[in-house]
Amino acid sequence: MRKKTTFLIIALLMGTFAVYANDGDSTAVQRDRKPKPKKEKSEVRTGWTFGILPSVGYDADKGFQYGLLSNVYYFGDGSVYPEYIHSLYFEAAYTTKRSGLFRFAYDSKFLIPGHRFNIDVSYLPDALCDFYGYNGYQTVYNGGWAKKKSDDYISRAFYKSQRDLFRFVTDINGEIGAGWYWNAGLGVLGYKIGPVNLDMINKGKKPENMLPYVDGLYDKYVKWGILSPAEANGGWHPFVHGGLSFDNRDRQQNTKKGMNVDLFLTYYAGFGEDKDANSLIFNASFRHFVPVYKDKITFAYRLATQLDVAGNAPFYLNNYYNNLFIQRVLYEGLGGGNTNRGILRNRIASKGYAFANAEFRFQICKFDIGKEHFFIGLNPFVDMGLVLQPYRLDKINILDNIAKNDPDFDLENLPDYIVFDESKNVYRPHFSGGLGLKVMMNDNFVLSVDWAVPFDKRDNTGMANIYVKMGYMF
Repeated sequence: MRKKTTFLIIALLMGTFAVYANDGDSTAVQRDRKPKPKKEKSEVRTGWTFGILPSVGYDADKGFQYGLLSNVYYFGDGSVYPEYIHSLYFEAAYTTKRSGLFRFAYDSKFLIPGHRFNIDVSYLPDALCDFYGYNGYQTVYNGGWAKKKSDDYISRAFYKSQRDLFRFVTDINGEIGAGWYWNAGLGVLGYKIGPVNLDMINKGKKPENMLPYVDGLYDKYVKWGILSPAEANGGWHPFVHGGLSFDNRDRQQNTKKGMNVDLFLTYYAGFGEDKDANSLIFNASFRHFVPVYKDKITFAYRLATQLDVAGNAPFYLNNYYNNLFIQRVLYEGLGGGNTNRGILRNRIASKGYAFANAEFRFQICKFDIGKEHFFIGLNPFVDMGLVLQPYRLDKINILDNIAKNDPDFDLENLPDYIVFDESKNVYRPHFSGGLGLKVMMNDNFVLSVDWAVPFDKRDNTGMANIYVKMGYMF
């Protein structure tokens, strides 16, 4: 583990020197239109620039990531520098736990004068996507069932499913005034969902390394009628969203002060077998950055919620955490490196939820390498997730479906899967905490290494919960 993490850090730092410095994450929304200090002529970039670097990282849920990414910028005659006229981002990567990433993103504040315009086209295959059931603690997590060396071992894929996602999104925003912006967007999400393809996973493996052909939790949910036939295989969902934002942060990366508020609604439609899956979803996010001591210590926190307002959204759309502008490849709720670090990815699946992140950002030291400016920071943090709108798990209906579709299942073992006492399990918050290391170049390019553990082992029995990513989580 230590050798792998060290390699990742070295590779990413080497990659940063291959990329031209810019005033923000290529995939981040930069709505700060305050005048920038004029640069010396020698510092101004003009025309096209690009960089290529390894797309490497580590996620406790997805494994080691390897691939390539490239960011192409067009600065024109340099009159708008450090802003860019066009940004084109390409990435192709795969992980050791069979999660793929193939993405193109376009960003510009000048294609449509006075507006920011984004396009995101992504294909995200995941042969071993985490599936831990519904409503957090109402679904029992038995870590030994997925660990081969455990006496209780069933299959490493027991808490997995297959999920392939195609996404096309285009967003636009415009300034209203006094820090307020309007936002609108449209797109389509295409999901292919199902149990793990064991034939594909086992292909070419020795018999002792093959995964057993047994039902996983996803198969159980289908047989027990918890997952409806319409949603069990995925579907296509065009959508539109719109809302308001407030943003008075001093900068987009390495923010020292200010706040950012997003309030918006997303309407999803369905067609084909999923034609009745129309839904309206509400999202709210509040991020606040409070300077504690000069620029050395900042207290940062985020409060966010996603609620099912109306309709009948399938479970995979409820797991998809909506954003006005795509900043990271994929947000899923709740659990994992983008929402609740240290908690298993998708551990807290529900129709509606809230989460919070709080951390102190300490600047430990600054130094220069050539013309590049670096700083190293430490971030102790605490994360929390909470179910607000649970799925209704009807015990009588589940027992009827077990009798019809899973007659060999021993009903005495049902409490090992589901606890039907909602008051003590569903609404109990999930907490985790840990420490982050940040290495930043030129106040915008951030290598982030976070380590976290849950406060309750029902959320994760492992300790090696390390996430190596680019940029701050929020």
